[in-house]
Amino acid sequence: MASELIYPRGGWRRAGTYVAHRLSRLPDQPHRIARGVAAGVFVSFTPLFGFHFLSAAAVAWIIRGNVLAALLATFVGNPVTLPFIALVSVGLGRKILGLDGDLSPQFIFGEFSRAAGELWHNLRSLFGDEIAHWNNLGDFFFQIFWPYVVGGSILGLAVSTGTHYLTVPVFRAYQRRREKKMAERIARASTRAAELAVARAAEAEGGAAPRPADSPRDI
Repeated sequence: MASELIYPRGGWRRAGTYVAHRLSRLPDQPHRIARGVAAGVFVSFTPLFGFHFLSAAAVAWIIRGNVLAALLATFVGNPVTLPFIALVSVGLGRKILGLDGDLSPQFIFGEFSRAAGELWHNLRSLFGDEIAHWNNLGDFFFQIFWPYVVGGSILGLAVSTGTHYLTVPVFRAYQRRREKKMAERIARASTRAAELAVARAAEAEGGAAPRPADSPRDI
């Protein structure tokens, strides 16, 4: 259901736990998983709404990270965090570009929605009698989209770099612990198999019928 995109079944905490569990069980080298996570986190700070999956996969491929980890890490950009990401990214970008005025998250996403509608209208006008209007889209690009790209790229690069260096030892420790548990499980299984083999051998030896004595006729 569409409502689960805003508030998933079980809550965001459970969803985050599931994503972390899936990441920790990926069959790949820790540094590649961490690179994938960094790619997903970085893309989550960009205004490429609707293309985060494709962008995360592309970035992960370029930096030789785990693509599935990148897709899972786009969870960072969810309906709870996106308003804060958008507000800080656009604000930082506007300051860097020398633009005045702070914008609210409601205004930012409202402008994204309006720009998407106008873009669709202009595309339809190419095949009909409607008149295209590009001036508003130009204002949107320079006032919101480009500042979002600039600010989001800087923040995303900083956060994703920190995430990479933090997650490498975490994934490495988890895989070592998992390998240790697997080795212990195999050792216990081997011990049980050996004990069972010894028990069966002893049972077969003790339960064998005694060899009959030679009869007088055979002497």
